[in-house]
This record gives sequence, structure tokens and C-alpha cells, in this order.
Amino acid sequence: MTLYEELVARGLIAQVTDEEEIKELINNGKATFYIGFDPTADSLHVGHFMALCLMKRLQSAGNKPIALIGGGTAMVGDPSGRTDMRTMMTPETIEHNCQCFKKQMSRFIDFSDGKAIMVNNADWLKSLNYIEVLQEVGAHFSVNRMLSAECYKQRMEKGLSFLEFNYMIMQSYDFYVLYQKYGCNMQFGGDDQWSNMLGGTELIRRKLGKDAYAMTITLLLNSEGKKMGKTQSGAVWLDAEKTTPYDFYQYWRNVDDADVLKCIKMLTFLPMEQIAEMEQWEGAQLNTAKEILAFELTKLIHGEEQATQVQDASRAVFASGASANMPVAAIEQSALANGEIDVLTLLVLSGLVSSKSEARRAVEQGGVSANGEKVSDIKAVFTAQQLQDGIVLKRGKKNFVKATLG
Repeated sequence: MTLYEELVARGLIAQVTDEEEIKELINNGKATFYIGFDPTADSLHVGHFMALCLMKRLQSAGNKPIALIGGGTAMVGDPSGRTDMRTMMTPETIEHNCQCFKKQMSRFIDFSDGKAIMVNNADWLKSLNYIEVLQEVGAHFSVNRMLSAECYKQRMEKGLSFLEFNYMIMQSYDFYVLYQKYGCNMQFGGDDQWSNMLGGTELIRRKLGKDAYAMTITLLLNSEGKKMGKTQSGAVWLDAEKTTPYDFYQYWRNVDDADVLKCIKMLTFLPMEQIAEMEQWEGAQLNTAKEILAFELTKLIHGEEQATQVQDASRAVFASGASANMPVAAIEQSALANGEIDVLTLLVLSGLVSSKSEARRAVEQGGVSANGEKVSDIKAVFTAQQLQDGIVLKRGKKNFVKATLG
């Protein structure tokens, strides 16, 4: 099975500009491709996960990824998939978010020895002369054609600012620059980016007389047609400080039965032969599939050791009906100081230890975990919101309790 055939089998490909050329490039490791990430937060989230997985697949086949951090386009805001205008961020916030993205991507994509590169479009967009842009770039864009694009249609009723109207031109210019500087011949992105990506291929053709290609990947939607990666408390982040590995694992462990095999196909690197066997599973076997999905994705983002820890914690709590019989400790609001409670006090109140000195020893000896993560700092604190959600405390291998806010 070729790489392109595998992408089709996994349900990843939505639209392509020239299927035969794209097959030739990616199957033979000849693609230098880019995917853009606007730094609108200080962490990547599940919405970026599909793109990261695609980059990893293509790089493994010998293709060269360019991770484009949108330090410039973030100052404008992408109207695609939105009903209102993004909040404008300061240059300092954007730069901070860019650095956070770089750190996370470096753990996922191999940037060593020039196997992949990372660039920031602020390096060329911020220095552009407005008149020159109008003459050199704007002349190649039809306003009528732009207004017919899906990324603008849904904004027309509520109002599309001229600021956002320029986003397509800026993204197209990115492709044009990357083609000239790095020989970037392909762009990949979510299916909601199709119009913007076509703008880039057209600009390259008009300005340089060269061919470049675009492919969109299927959006990660659940069985109800809604984007995955959202919970009642917000986005599912890849940063362990924003979404703990335990919560990250639980998100995938609890996907709907109708979505689990699709997620395994699109997001994991399990062989298609193994997935084909799993497609025959039903009933209780789907819970096993969910565990496999959760473990594989947690391993990708947080490492195998962390994935094993949170899986063990999850099984201790939920497998075989353990959650129904698990001891629950209700922590009174009065035990919190400024909305927080320290780990030593929490261990005592939960009944896992009889004193703070015993709690201190347990933590220092590495025998305490919270939601599957080892607690090694005796000064660690937990918030009222964490207690509200429930914290699974574990001491040793057998003693565990779920602490909740009383």
C-alpha cells in the first residue's frame, strides 16, 4: 500500500488539486510541504492534532515538512469557520505563543539534520510595503471570486471586516514565499482552508509560471457532525499544564462508540491490517478499542511512560465497575485556602494517610499519584475546580480514593 493509498484508506483526504501529481510527490518522498498554525493560544490543541499526525506520516515517508507559525497572520485573524472576529493579540502575546508552539512541535516532528524546518511568517509579512502588496499581489486576486469562497460566505451576514478579508491574500503570499525560499511545492490543511490554499497555488502560477499543489484533510468531526476536541470546560490541549495527561486520556477513552474506529484510523499509527480486524468488533470490544485509542494518542503526546501510568489509573477507577465501589472522600470547602488545597492536607482528609508527616514521606518516596500523574512536590496544590471534577488519588498500588468537593 502506497502512502497516498493509506491516507485514502484512513479517510484523511478531502480535496486535492491534482491527484496524480500529488501521488507522485508524496509516494516518492519528493514533497516539501507546509502546514500553517496560527498562534492564537499558548498551546496546540486537539484541533491541530490531525495536522501534526499528517506531518509525521509524510515525514516518515521521506517528505520534508515546513511548520509555518503564523506570527504575522495571527495579527489579522482567520475568518474560516468563525461567526465573529478574533480578539486582537499584542505582539508580545503572539511571540510567547509562537515559542510554546515550537516547543510542542519539536517533541512530535523530527527537526534534526534539516529533516523539517520551522518558520514564522511574521519574518516577511511584517515588513511588507502596502503599495507594493497591492501592485504585486493584489492585482492577481478577483474580489468576486474571493467573495464566493466558503471561508467568507458565512461571515457576510454578520459582517466581514476588511482586515479579515486580507487573510486569504496573506496565506497565499506565504505559499508564494515558501515556494521561492525553500522549494515548497505543496500545502496541506483542514478542509475549511481550501479556498485560501487555492489562492496560493494560483498566485504561484501567475507570478512564477510554476505548478504547486494543495490537499485538504478531513475535519475531525463526531457522529453528530460537530468538531471533536471540545469539552464542557473548553478545548482539549496538548500542553500537560492545560489538559492533564489523565484528562487527555479520558477524553479519548470516552468517545462515542460510533467515533472510536474513525479516530483510530485517522489519528493513530496502528497498521491498517490491525485496524481492519478491529472494525469487526462490537459491544464490549469497543471499550477495548477506546482504551487502545486513548493509550496510543496519549503516548504520542506525553510519552509511553505517562500513557501507561494514566491507563493504569483509569483501569483502577473505571474498569470492571471499580468506579462504583471506589471510596469517595468529600472535601469541605472550608478546607481550601484561596480556592486551593495542598497535597499533604488532601491526602490526610481523603484518608489515604493518617498525618501530614506520613503524607510527606509518601510523596517524597514517589508513592502518590493524582489522576494518574505522580506527585513529587510536597508543595503541590489542587484547585476547587479540580476537586469539583474529582481527583483520583492513589497511594501505592492498591489504595485509591476519589476526592471531590463536598
